[in-house]
Amino acid sequence: MLTRAPGVAPARTPRASAGRRALAGIGLALLLVVGATLPAAAGRAGPGASCPPDQPDCSVWDDEPGHPGGPGGGGDNGGGDDDGGDGGGVCRWEGRTVPCYDDLKGWFNSSDGCYYELAEPQDEAPEGKQWYVQTCNGGDDVGNITVVLREPPPGFGAPPNPEELARRALAKITLEPAPLAVAPRKNNGPGLVGLPVWMWSEQAPEYFGPIPAKETDRDVTVGITAAVDQIVWDMGNGDHVPCPDAGTAYDATNKDLAGRTSPDCGYDKGYQKAGTYEITATTHWKVTWNGGGQSGVILVTRDSGIVRIRINELQVVTR
Repeated sequence: MLTRAPGVAPARTPRASAGRRALAGIGLALLLVVGATLPAAAGRAGPGASCPPDQPDCSVWDDEPGHPGGPGGGGDNGGGDDDGGDGGGVCRWEGRTVPCYDDLKGWFNSSDGCYYELAEPQDEAPEGKQWYVQTCNGGDDVGNITVVLREPPPGFGAPPNPEELARRALAKITLEPAPLAVAPRKNNGPGLVGLPVWMWSEQAPEYFGPIPAKETDRDVTVGITAAVDQIVWDMGNGDHVPCPDAGTAYDATNKDLAGRTSPDCGYDKGYQKAGTYEITATTHWKVTWNGGGQSGVILVTRDSGIVRIRINELQVVTR
C-alpha cells in the first residue's frame, strides 16, 4: 500500500512505475556457501529470500558484519564497518547487514532503517526538501510504502561500496571444505607408534581455488579471487600441522615410501602413544578483491569432516 505520511499536504501520486518498483523490491540476500562434506545447516536468509539447495549457508550478510560464514567456520579482516548510514560503508539494521543501495528501493539510511528513492514525478516542495518513496524496517515493509517530504536522508546518492560488492561476489561462489585422506588409515590397517603419517586432499578448484568472481553495481565493478592460503591439520592429540597445499597422496604400492616422510604435508614425528585418533582439518581461504579504486582481503575458513587413524605399539621380538 502506498500512503502519504501523516500531516503532509496532499500532492500528486507518484507515477505507478515508481510504486511498482518500490513494491517489487525485496532485500538482497547474499549467500555464502558451506562445503558439501559438512551437514547442510541453513543460515538465516535475508528478507524475502531463501537458500538454494546447493547453498546451505545464507549468512554472508545476515550475521555480524566482518564475520561472514557459519557452519564450517568463517571470519575476515576485510576492512572496517560504518554505522553512520552514509552509504559508503556496511549498512546494518536490527543485527543484520543489508545492502546500502537497492536498485528498486534506493539508498539505505541506517539511522531509521528505511530505504529512500526520489518519487516521480516530484510535487511542489519547500526549498531544500523533496518527496521520497520510503520503505522501512530494513526494506521489509514493501507492502506499506510511504511518500514523505524531507531533506536528503543520510547516505542518499552515495556511490557503491566496493567492499560490499566484494562480499556479493563472494556469495556467488562455492568454497568447499577439503575431503581428507591419511595414511595409514584405520579401516586400511593400523600404523605404528613413532612412524610418519601422510595427509592429503584432492587438489581441485572447489577445495583450494583459485576461484574468480565479480559483481557490478551502477558504474563500479569489483573482482575477487578466492584461494586457499594454507590447510591446518588437527591430529586429534593436540598437535596441529600447517600445510601450504593439498599435499601428496601416499602410494601403498610403492614399497620405497614405507617409513618415509611426506614431501609436503605430513606428521613426521608420528604418534607417540597407541590409540585411535580423529583427524580434522581447516582450510584457510584468502579472498582478495579489487575495484572502485579500493582493494582488500576477506579471510574465510572451512572445516572438513573426520578421518580416523589407528596406531599400535611397535612389537619387538626377542629370543
